[in-house]
Order: sequence, then C-alpha cells, then structure tokens
Amino acid sequence: MQNHNANPVALLPLVLFLALFLGVGFYFQSQGVDFAFYQLPAPAAMLPAVLLAVFLSRLSLDKTIAEFVQGAGHSNIITMCLIYLMAGAFSSVAKASGGVDATVALGLQLVPASFILPGLFIIAAFIATSMGTSMGTLAALAPIASGVALQAGIEPALMAGVLVSGAIFGDNLSIISDTTIAATRTQGCDMKDKFRANIKLALPAALLVIVLLLTLGVPAEVTPPDSSNLWLVLPYVLILILAVAGMNVFTVLTIGIVASALLGMLFGEYQVVSIGKDVYNGFTQMQEVFILSLLLGGLSALMRQQGGLVFLVNAISRLVKATALPKELGYSIGIAGLISSVNACVANNTVAIIVAGDTVKSLAKEGGIEAKQAASLVDIFACVLQGILPYGAQLLLLGASFSISPVDIIPFAFYCYLLAIITILSFVWHYIRHKKGA
Repeated sequence: MQNHNANPVALLPLVLFLALFLGVGFYFQSQGVDFAFYQLPAPAAMLPAVLLAVFLSRLSLDKTIAEFVQGAGHSNIITMCLIYLMAGAFSSVAKASGGVDATVALGLQLVPASFILPGLFIIAAFIATSMGTSMGTLAALAPIASGVALQAGIEPALMAGVLVSGAIFGDNLSIISDTTIAATRTQGCDMKDKFRANIKLALPAALLVIVLLLTLGVPAEVTPPDSSNLWLVLPYVLILILAVAGMNVFTVLTIGIVASALLGMLFGEYQVVSIGKDVYNGFTQMQEVFILSLLLGGLSALMRQQGGLVFLVNAISRLVKATALPKELGYSIGIAGLISSVNACVANNTVAIIVAGDTVKSLAKEGGIEAKQAASLVDIFACVLQGILPYGAQLLLLGASFSISPVDIIPFAFYCYLLAIITILSFVWHYIRHKKGA
C-alpha cells in the first residue's frame, strides 16, 4: 500500500493545518487576546487537514480510512498515548498530595540568599525533570518566583528567564516528559539510551547557566514559604532513581502515583477518596496531546502513503548535500533545522516532534545517525525553540505571571542558547574525532 514516489501535493494537509493554527493565532494576537495561539485547539485545526488528506488519496474511501486508522493505531502512537495518560496522572496526584509545594518550599529554605537565581534554576530543573512538564513547573513556581523577584529587587524578566531555563532543562531531559516520550517512540530507541546521550549535552549547559547566574547573584533576604514536609518530596526522588535505573516507564509512573498518594495521606492532608478524581484529572490534562497524537499518526500514514514524506526527506537531503558538509554533520544540522522550523510553526515542542518524527527518522538513517542520537537531537532543538518563542505557552504564562511582555524574557533564557551552542559544537567535535580516527 506504500507509495514511494515523491509527491509534494501530499504535504498540503500539513500546510493547511499550520495555516489554520497560525492564522487563527495571529488573528487573535492582533486583537490583543491572551494566549492567542491557543484559542484554536490543535486537534480542531487538524480535522480539516485530515479531511483534505482523505480527499487527496487515490485509494478507495474504505482503504483510505483503513490506512488512517492503521496509522493512528500504530503501536508507537498507542504506547505514547498511554504514557501521556500515566504521566498526567502522576503529575496530578503528586501536586494534589502536596509534593510540588513541599519541593518548592524545601528548595527555598535550603537556598542561600546570594544563591537565589541559580537556586531557583536548580529547583525548576529538578521539578521539571521529576514532573516531566515545563508548563506544570512554571505554573507551580511562577507565583512564588514573582514574589521573590519583588522582594529581592530582581528584574522580573531575568527571574522569568531563570524559571524557563530550568523548566526547559527538565522538559528536555525528563524520562516522563511528553517530548521525550514522543522523541524516543518516533525514533525507535529506549528512553534510558536517549537520556544518556542527552545528559552529556544538557548537564554542561546547566552548569554554565549556574556559573553565569552566580555572577548575577542578588544578596537579599528572601522569606521562604511555610516549612516543607520532606516525606512529600520523596516520590519525585523515587521516580528519578527508578527511571534512570532503566525500569519500565509504566511501572515507574505507577509506583510514583501510589507513593505520592500514600505519603500524602500519611504525612499530609490527602484523602484516599481523591485518588480516582485526581488520576482522571491528570488524564484530562493530557486530552489535547492524546487526541492530537492519534490524528497526527493517521495523517502521517496518509502523507507517507501518498509520497509526501518521501518528497520532504528528499528535499532536505538535497539541501544538506548542496552544503558540501560531511554527511553526518550535514544531516545533524538538517535535522536540527527541520525540527526548529516545525516547532516555530506549531509553537508546541511535542506536536513538532510528532509531526516531524518520521522524517527525522528517515534523515537519521540516511545520515548514519544512531536512533538515540536522533531522539536526543530532535528533543533538544524542539525544546530550545519552545523556550524562546514569544507565542509559546511557556513564555505566555510567565509574561502573564510577571506582568511583562513575553518578548522581554527571550534574552534571559540562557539555558536554551547554551544548550543549542553546545549541541552544535558537539556535531563538529564528533566529526573531527571520527575524521582523525579514520
């Protein structure tokens, strides 16, 4: 059923999706509407694109629908969706049981006043890595950090930049992050392998951010929140240890949910009757990305069958070859450019990874790039762009929380820039090392 003839027309459904999503976003932005690019839910914008793909298909309607359903029901897509649900459930239960508040309070109690900026970066990075969500991290920390900034006389845009830097660190690196889930499933590698490849780049960037923030330290007295309960922090530590140890992600998240609920009941005010409601709330928080993943899986199958993805891969391959760069180096830069461009269009790093996943996998194979490296690469540049997009959810949330323009935050997202620079330098270093060994 596969059609391997390159066909640019088959990409029109994706163009239609982006046109609708961006067009509505820019319209609401011109009207001064908050969160303009989120007024039209992505799954709703995807439906006309799916209908167009069905119309363009040369197969019978029954076979076209069967192709779409097969793509939506691919094992990678279904596994990814189930992990989304479990990750949402853990995040919801952990927050409801007091884990997030306890972690923030403990961190601020332990951080010296002169270390407040790097301290908040570390707190944001830890919470985001544990929760697997940059938005959840920023929603938890922004109200506290805005008060700290006011109390300590810190520039609000700088404080917001520190938070988004830490949140992007965790969003990119966390084993339960939806971007990591999407990257590993689309590229076909284990999460622990992607983590090991990723941390070699993320950790040096984080250390450089800490050094940079130390030079901007503000020696002021900061009053921490109410005293924290150390026991409520343990579920985050537990899932980090188990995930890094290579335990199955479903098992890790199940243990995290149970541990959060039990410790919340034993050492907090969490009620056993709340577990079902909080788990379901976590499911509903993942509704949009769940539905979108299914629709994109089906749309991707139709575009692949009609030759659209082959055309895209061939076009990028020709562009890479035209640069006369060494093969692996050129394809690495090509993948970075592709995922960055897609993310700039859709303003959602998870969506960008899902949209570009099959194309990235094909390019990586042609360029001789290992699956774990491709997964790390695609996740890094999707997150880097997400952290500096003024119309992305992260900066919009921070802008609203700190009463500043999202554009003001962009220069202070230090981690995003350093991660991109280190990753690009790693391309060059990898090429030089292999050339010497040849």
